[in-house]
Amino acid sequence: MILPILNHPDPRLAKAAPESGGVTSDLQILAADLLETMYAAPGRGLAATQVGREARMFVMDTSDWQDGGRRQPYVCIDPEITEQGSETASEDEGCLSIPGITASVERPETVTLAWTDLSGNRQTEELSGAKARVAQHEIDHLDGKLILDRIDPAERERLEAASAE
Repeated sequence: MILPILNHPDPRLAKAAPESGGVTSDLQILAADLLETMYAAPGRGLAATQVGREARMFVMDTSDWQDGGRRQPYVCIDPEITEQGSETASEDEGCLSIPGITASVERPETVTLAWTDLSGNRQTEELSGAKARVAQHEIDHLDGKLILDRIDPAERERLEAASAE
């Protein structure tokens, strides 16, 4: 089922998600709904908090599925970044919860992500490029942070004013 995506400044977007504590049938249904919603949006990632659900889970797919390629989704339950590379890069990021706004956000270029998959198995993978950026963006959502929280306050004010016009 396609779920409605919360938009900034909805206060639920500023709440940190609690640990999920394991895979349940409700989380499996939510994962399917998150993927369907993300693909329909279309987006590259979506956190449970963006649809108003209090679950520490996100989905992402950085493959070229939008250009007719094969989908390669990740479902990450109770994710955490266990290591960050020392090299950083600034890139423009958009957000399904902040339509029409992109902001240049500096993030580590590589991270090691640990998460529980839908089978209940703990996974670990070193991510780089778009996967690393999207995973960090979605974990920010799970921590109650938006891309607007990662930029200069004056730039944030300018972007918010421009989007209100």
